[in-house]
Amino acid sequence: MTKRTIVALPGDGIGSIVLKQALRVLEASGFKADYIYGDIGWQFWCKEGNPLPQRTLDLIKKHKIALFGAITSKPKEEAMAELDPSLRGKGFVYSSPIVGLRQKFNLDICVRPCKSYKGNPLNFIRRDSGGLIEEPNIDVVIFRQNTECMYSGVEWTNPPEQVYQALMTHPKFVENFGKVPVEELSVSARIFTKKATERILSAAFDHARKFGYSSVTVCEKPNVIRETSGLMWKLAKEIQKSSFPEIKLLNTNIDAQMMWLTKNPEDYGVIVAGNMFGDIASDAFAGLIGGLGFACSAQFSSDGIAVFEPTHGSAPKYAEYEVPIVNPIAMIESACMLLDYIEEKSTAGRIRKAIADIIQEGKVRTYDMMKMKGSPEAIENGAASTIQMTDAIISRIR
Repeated sequence: MTKRTIVALPGDGIGSIVLKQALRVLEASGFKADYIYGDIGWQFWCKEGNPLPQRTLDLIKKHKIALFGAITSKPKEEAMAELDPSLRGKGFVYSSPIVGLRQKFNLDICVRPCKSYKGNPLNFIRRDSGGLIEEPNIDVVIFRQNTECMYSGVEWTNPPEQVYQALMTHPKFVENFGKVPVEELSVSARIFTKKATERILSAAFDHARKFGYSSVTVCEKPNVIRETSGLMWKLAKEIQKSSFPEIKLLNTNIDAQMMWLTKNPEDYGVIVAGNMFGDIASDAFAGLIGGLGFACSAQFSSDGIAVFEPTHGSAPKYAEYEVPIVNPIAMIESACMLLDYIEEKSTAGRIRKAIADIIQEGKVRTYDMMKMKGSPEAIENGAASTIQMTDAIISRIR
């Protein structure tokens, strides 16, 4: 194996806990790397006024690959209240470091696999027409446009005069909001660009072709959000017709998709969506395979920078427990996606096989897999700790 340098970003809360376990698994698998730790997260906002310091950006720019734990984000009033008093009033404004990371490096392609493991007691089940329980195999990959849409940060409360006058040029705005006092308005812009939309669509079709998925589903709302969702649907039809005619193209509205995923989730393979709807769809599908404890992701730029992370949050209260109880599998799966990316696929396969074996055997289960409340008492009641689950996975790596 070629030794790599990887930027490790623990972040906040349980981020450092699960990242440590993923690195243990990588080491046990025989994968060798140098890990350089980068500063990111809430503590750096509080003491520096910047949750994403330039020194961390420099590390990622240099080494190209990062493995990320989790971060805490809070509303602006709470963020300002926790900022070091010496920094207040100096123009510091909190913004999510993970969103900032995506935008600064144009990590516009986000891939979120949702694949069920046999034996997971949290898997989605249903009853057939005869009343027998069915457990459909779920193998869905969400392609989420990662830098635009509602998450672009283009928004105002009490919009400035120039923005307000621009809004007043739209008949619908005049009709519905023209009499609302400007100081009572809050506006967030939903922005799609042709280039970024084509990139995420092409990536989704490429993945479907490469891994044998028969369809790509665009999950947006073009019947109502006609310009942005409409652009994605229009471009999807053009790309499918010109370059991927063998891949079936489907179209579902985000609200209908939420209904269909609990009726026939096995019918879906690759789903592509804008930033917000992709976020919603990926969490919804994750719920069918056990929840965010099993939800991994990867983010890619066009110039070779890649960041891998679980999609769960920092869950700060769990980080305070003397014995950590959180499920490390999402973080370990994210590390496997990193291995896939650098062509260490056999190592990733061995780790995934070890995870599958442990889940199917059913002897070692974290509190979420046992449908317990997330409290320290879960360990006393038979749930495996974070470390015990990691130990079990390591014991099965061959």
